[in-house]
Amino acid sequence: MATTTAQPDLTVSTSDGMVQGIVVNGVRAWRGIPYAAPPVGDLRLRLPRPVQPWEGVLDAGRYGPVPPQEPGLPSMGAGRKTPMDEDCLTINVTAPLDNAPPRPVLVYFYGGGFTIGAASAAAYDGTNLVERGDVVYVCMNYRLGALGFMDFRRYSTPERPFDVNVGLADQVAALRWVQRNIAGFGGDPENVTVFGESAGGMSITALMCVPSAEGLFHRAFVQSSAPATAYGPGLPEKWAGSLIELLGVSDEEAPNALASLPAERLVKAVGRLTRKVTPESEPGALAVAPVVDGEFLPLHPIDAFRTGKAHRIPLVIGNMFREGALFDRVQDVLPTTEERIDTMFARTEPELKARVLAAYPGYPSKHAAVDVGGDVVFWLPSVQVAEGHCAYAPTWSYRFDYAPRVAGLLGIGATHGMDTPAVFGNYTTGLGRFLTLPGSKRTTVSVGNRFRGALLRFARTGNPGLWPAYGIGTRATKVFDDTDRVVQDPHRNRREAWNGYRGYR
Repeated sequence: MATTTAQPDLTVSTSDGMVQGIVVNGVRAWRGIPYAAPPVGDLRLRLPRPVQPWEGVLDAGRYGPVPPQEPGLPSMGAGRKTPMDEDCLTINVTAPLDNAPPRPVLVYFYGGGFTIGAASAAAYDGTNLVERGDVVYVCMNYRLGALGFMDFRRYSTPERPFDVNVGLADQVAALRWVQRNIAGFGGDPENVTVFGESAGGMSITALMCVPSAEGLFHRAFVQSSAPATAYGPGLPEKWAGSLIELLGVSDEEAPNALASLPAERLVKAVGRLTRKVTPESEPGALAVAPVVDGEFLPLHPIDAFRTGKAHRIPLVIGNMFREGALFDRVQDVLPTTEERIDTMFARTEPELKARVLAAYPGYPSKHAAVDVGGDVVFWLPSVQVAEGHCAYAPTWSYRFDYAPRVAGLLGIGATHGMDTPAVFGNYTTGLGRFLTLPGSKRTTVSVGNRFRGALLRFARTGNPGLWPAYGIGTRATKVFDDTDRVVQDPHRNRREAWNGYRGYR
């Protein structure tokens, strides 16, 4: 007697209309679903607006265009042939084939310094997470660069107003979409874990301090955030003025230019601003970043975490062992030279500078300077978040020390971004393939399995397991390496030396 196999349910009703997904690599996938109105025309540089509901069934079998950005590695953002468009506010969902009881939801925010990145990037394919973790995976595009993370309010006119923090607001709109719709894809809207690396991690630590994001997610797993990367008032206005100068327009011409110039012009100007201008004038700062505007983002994230004003949800936060090494080799934007470090410390007391630099043996050697830059941007503010948040909600700290053989040969060690293949289990393309070159594959995959396991346990139970929570008394930190271990208060001498440093706050 012939048997039949139940076909997976690929048609889902959302709050805006019906969508039709596909089956790919043994999972169900819906791609390119609009979660906000196209931010074009009069909606450029404005807060996201609701989607216009559609008639019929939307074909959700292809990714939507990526946000305007400079072409880069296809595995991380936009390749040279990848379609780009300002009409980019779409969301992707991946789920197991069967409609089981509601599953935990994992929502990923991609990195890229708020200037590159895309939810369609191969590095962020969630198939392994869905299959191993029995979860529903979500990733969305959000506006980048000048179109998403700069403050042009000084150029607003009654006829052409501009909003601020529109990229962060895109993320809030996407999380609201998840709350409204994820049950239809088999996800549990009451169990949403956000995770992200680099700018994705920065997004999360900022969103934890955004009042309108409260209740939209319930746990946060933060990789290599730079939580102090939020500014205002003062610097965002200065950087907006610098961008206008780079565009070659006057202040009087700025409103029309911002409203009508091709996105490519804005992208190129942001590239010059972030790679040439701010690394020398404000070393360690990022000109495209969340803005502390007093309303959408009322407080600087570090201050919000310290005073209990951040959302009191379970948090896992950690860093790579040598965050700064990648930037010194690939994208020279951190304060990793003696000249930039001197400029960075010019706004603080000489005694504090001397104390900090004494904690880095060999300074001003290149190795020590790179560690100073990586620590001040990534490690130090992540520690400050953990020590603040642990007084109000469960908090865990980790450090990713594992470096495959090829990274050691290159002299970069466990540096920024190397945990991305680990958390996704994607080792067949891009960085993952590089990290599993001969001599390292077995250990690299094993470390990745353990790291990914911590994320999945956290999403399911609210506890990553296998290491104690962070507290001021012990500062327990899980170290992921060939052999994992727990360290109490790692780099204590450095942490104490930085005490009192406020950076650009």
